[in-house]
Parts: sequence; C-alpha cells; structure tokens
Amino acid sequence: MKKRSFLQTAALLAVASTFSLAQAQTPTPIKFQLDWRFEGPAALFLQPVAKGHFKAAGLDVTVDAGNGSGGAVQRVASGTYDMGFADLAAVMEFHANNPDAQNKPVAVMVVYNNTPASVMALKKSGITKPADLTGKKLGAPVFDAGRRAFPIFQKANGIGSVQWTAMDPPLRETMLVRGDVDAITGFTFTSLLNLEARGAKAADVVVLPYADFGVKLYGNVIIASPKLIKENPAAIKAFLAAFTKGAKEVIANPAAAIEHVKARDGIVNVPLETRRLQLAIDTVINSPDARAEGFGQAQPGRLSLMASQVSDAFNTKTRVNADDVWNASFLPSAAELNILPKK
Repeated sequence: MKKRSFLQTAALLAVASTFSLAQAQTPTPIKFQLDWRFEGPAALFLQPVAKGHFKAAGLDVTVDAGNGSGGAVQRVASGTYDMGFADLAAVMEFHANNPDAQNKPVAVMVVYNNTPASVMALKKSGITKPADLTGKKLGAPVFDAGRRAFPIFQKANGIGSVQWTAMDPPLRETMLVRGDVDAITGFTFTSLLNLEARGAKAADVVVLPYADFGVKLYGNVIIASPKLIKENPAAIKAFLAAFTKGAKEVIANPAAAIEHVKARDGIVNVPLETRRLQLAIDTVINSPDARAEGFGQAQPGRLSLMASQVSDAFNTKTRVNADDVWNASFLPSAAELNILPKK
C-alpha cells in the first residue's frame, strides 16, 4: 500500500513538474509596432526575431510595419500594441497634448542617439549653410519629424522666415529634384537615398543634419505601454536584452541582417537597404554622442532640454515633463549595452 502510495505521489509530482515546465516555457506574446516600412533600419528588430533571441528570452515577438512615429505612439497608447519604435519628440508631444490619458507610452531605450532629421538641398540652389534657408521654400509632409522640429533648428541657427509646402511622403524628393521647392526636411538615411533613386547624385546634395548644427534631440526610442510596465516588467527587460544582442550583430554585419528585411518584404532593393542601414548606423546609432553617452541611454540634462524645446516648437497644451516620458529601469547592464565599435 505504501509502495503504491509512493508511486502515485511520484506520478503526481511528475505531472505537476511537467505542467510547471510547460507554463514556464510558454512564451509571452509581444506585439511590436515599427515607425515605418520594412526598410534597412527594421533589421534591428527583425534580426533578434530571426535569430531566436526573443524566443530564447521567453518572448513571442511579432513585428509589424508602421506609417510614422505618431501612429506608433497612438497604437501603443490604445493598447493595440505592447511596444513600439517611435521618435522621442512624438512621444513627448503625445504626453503634453494628452495630460489626462491613462495609457501614455513611455520610452525605455534610446536607439537613435541623435535625431536623423536634416535639411537637404541641391547645390545648384546656392544653399550651403543653415542661414541660406532664410526666405526659401521648404517642403515636407506636415507630420515629418524634421518639419515639426524645424523651429528648434531655425532658432539655433538664426534662420529667418521660410515658406512651407506640404506634400505626401512619396512626392517629397521628387519635388526637390523638379525644383518645386528649394529644400526639404527628412531623415537623412531616407531622403538622401530617395534623391539618388530620382536621379540626383550624392555629390550634388547638400545635407545639413540637425545634430551637426546645434540641435541635440534624441531620435527614435523603444516605447512600452503602461499596462505592460505594470503587469510584466520582466518582459520589457527580456525584450531589451534580446534586442541589444541582435543590434550588436546588425552593427557588426549589416549586409547579413538585411536578408531578414528581404524575408518580410520580398520587393526591397537589398543593396539600397543595406546602404540605408549602414547610413543609419553611422549617423545616429554609432554616433560620437552615442559613444560618449552609451548605447540605449539618455542623459538627464539633454533630456530636459529636449522636453523644453519640444514644448515650445510643437506648441503643446502642457509642458513636457521629461521624467514622465523616460524610464531607464529596464535597460540591460552597462556591459551588455557596450555594443558600439570604437571609431
């Protein structure tokens, strides 16, 4: 009888152990919203999916293409997505314009240490420096991050009044090449390559990066929903650790990482997107500021200045509170974040 009882107990323990193991191995689903289409920089998120880093961290991550930072912020705020990738200025704007919203997304990791925004013009326009933009006709979609932040760039460089022309994103570079506008704002790694695709030579394009002309705004960040922060902070920590591991691989071998972008969108131009990814790495990920501050992190003084600048430039309903938009508690260790190669 005792033997039978022992066997029954052992069997029950085995079943319980198997059930607990199955529970432990059930991955946590994370819906992730990109800021834009499946282009070169999307490899940063598709790499850890394809290589199994998220899976090894106990996560089931799905990555969807987006249509702008504002949309990514809105979708995380609505609860449709758990996490996302968006321009920090868009996150700040949402907070300041929706002070009573219950689900304001929070930035948990800086990916683009500098804003990718720049002003671009053709050399034949005679524009060679920011001051030359005074009185000129500039073009960009109304929601473009560079256009929204232009007042900060304008103030920092003493630029006089300019005239704006709005257009849909696919027409921006076309209108510059045609001469419909004198200059455009946009992400350098997007618009520069788009200009080349429309017949402009890189040598004939003047690029005035905001980061090189006194505007030290942070660029894109990983954001998380307050619900996820409250209910499963461990999932956020696991996500950032796995992402960082994948980002290190992408920085080391961008060409290989583009294959994961190609797998999600079969019509992408692999050489073009490889160049786009490399340009993003060189200008906003492995930038001098990023190497000085550390990958993934935000400095309090710079963050506070940006909050003030965004409040003014975006004319927000309330002032941006830097402490409300940033939470560094989920970041990997300094050793894990040390992924940027030395120049």
